Amino acid sequence: MQRFDTIIRGGTVATASDTFRCDVGIRAGKIAALGDDLGAAAEIIDATGRLVLPGGIDSHVHFAQPSGPDIVMADDFDTGT
Repeated sequence: MQRFDTIIRGGTVATASDTFRCDVGIRAGKIAALGDDLGAAAEIIDATGRLVLPGGIDSHVHFAQPSGPDIVMADDFDTGT
């Protein structure tokens, strides 16, 4: 059995306090491990040369924003959260 559903491999992980090179193991939609050589997974994402922000939340959103009578936002609370 595979230990992780997804492994994000080869990226530079950025946390609130540091940046370092490691892999991110994801199981059941949650971050389960940070480390090197995490083994096999159903999906491998190559993040070489990219930043990985595990658990990062993009809080800059514009859903249901009053913008004018003929303007409709692409997301509402249900789809944008």
